[in-house]
Amino acid sequence: MTSKAITPRSTTLPASSRDLFALTKPRVMSLVVFTGLCGLLAAPVPIHPVLGFTAVLCIALGAGAAGALNQWYEADLDSKMKRTANRPLPAGRMDRQTALHFGVGLSVFSVILMDLAANHLAAAILAVSILFYVLVYTVWLKRRTAQNIVIGGAAGAFPPLIGWVAATGEISALPVLLFAIIFLWTPPHFWALSLFVKTDYANAGVPMLPVVAGVTSTRRHIALYTLPMIAAAVAPWALGLTGWVYGAVSIALNAVFLGLALAVLANRATEPAGMRPEKRLFGFSILYLFMLFAALVADRWLLA
Repeated sequence: MTSKAITPRSTTLPASSRDLFALTKPRVMSLVVFTGLCGLLAAPVPIHPVLGFTAVLCIALGAGAAGALNQWYEADLDSKMKRTANRPLPAGRMDRQTALHFGVGLSVFSVILMDLAANHLAAAILAVSILFYVLVYTVWLKRRTAQNIVIGGAAGAFPPLIGWVAATGEISALPVLLFAIIFLWTPPHFWALSLFVKTDYANAGVPMLPVVAGVTSTRRHIALYTLPMIAAAVAPWALGLTGWVYGAVSIALNAVFLGLALAVLANRATEPAGMRPEKRLFGFSILYLFMLFAALVADRWLLA
């Protein structure tokens, strides 16, 4: 096997705008932007539309910066996995220095702009979220422990908290619960994905749970982590922090999520072709988060 098969190919071509955009992980960013926007819209304090737009833009830029730095650091891993081998760095369409400069520059710009448009606290939390994703998850956890997603999930849980703080300037119980929902949602979401791309992670040497603990243990963990996620998702309504609109939608979505998680637990297939319950859970988990946070905003505006 040649070195080109396991390491990103070098290039002297200038990076295209499409590849720079790809560095930001736009699919992941869409969910980040949406939950950040929902946190801002659910806040009890109105914010000027221009400042609100700028705050959400900063959340998007910060998430994109974290994605770029993640790809800069993990270019060697990405080259070993089928689903990531065509990213700009492993495919040889961009050099690593460009990705590093782009990620660092975007990080600094997003934090400074958030500080100017919103407040110091929102900017500080945005900075923490970027550093957490890059240093704690990417550099420290991902290659070392099967608990990488459990702890690293905090990185993706910051956006609704940032959006809320951008509008209010303070932290309260509801945005903390929104953080907890995404934090607890992340493990079953990613473990469902990792079950049918287990070979990719094994080839890259990433100690994802299915690789180090096996398929059965991963399915058990998915079911177990679904329970506290459901508790956190229902808590805003149970504690009187939201109204019946959010409560009804939350109960319905969590019932479906639990049913799918139990179907995954009952599945005995060990090959991707037989992992339809896992694929259904992974697909629904994305819809689940979108609908849950949309219900939060609807509840805030319909019952205000």
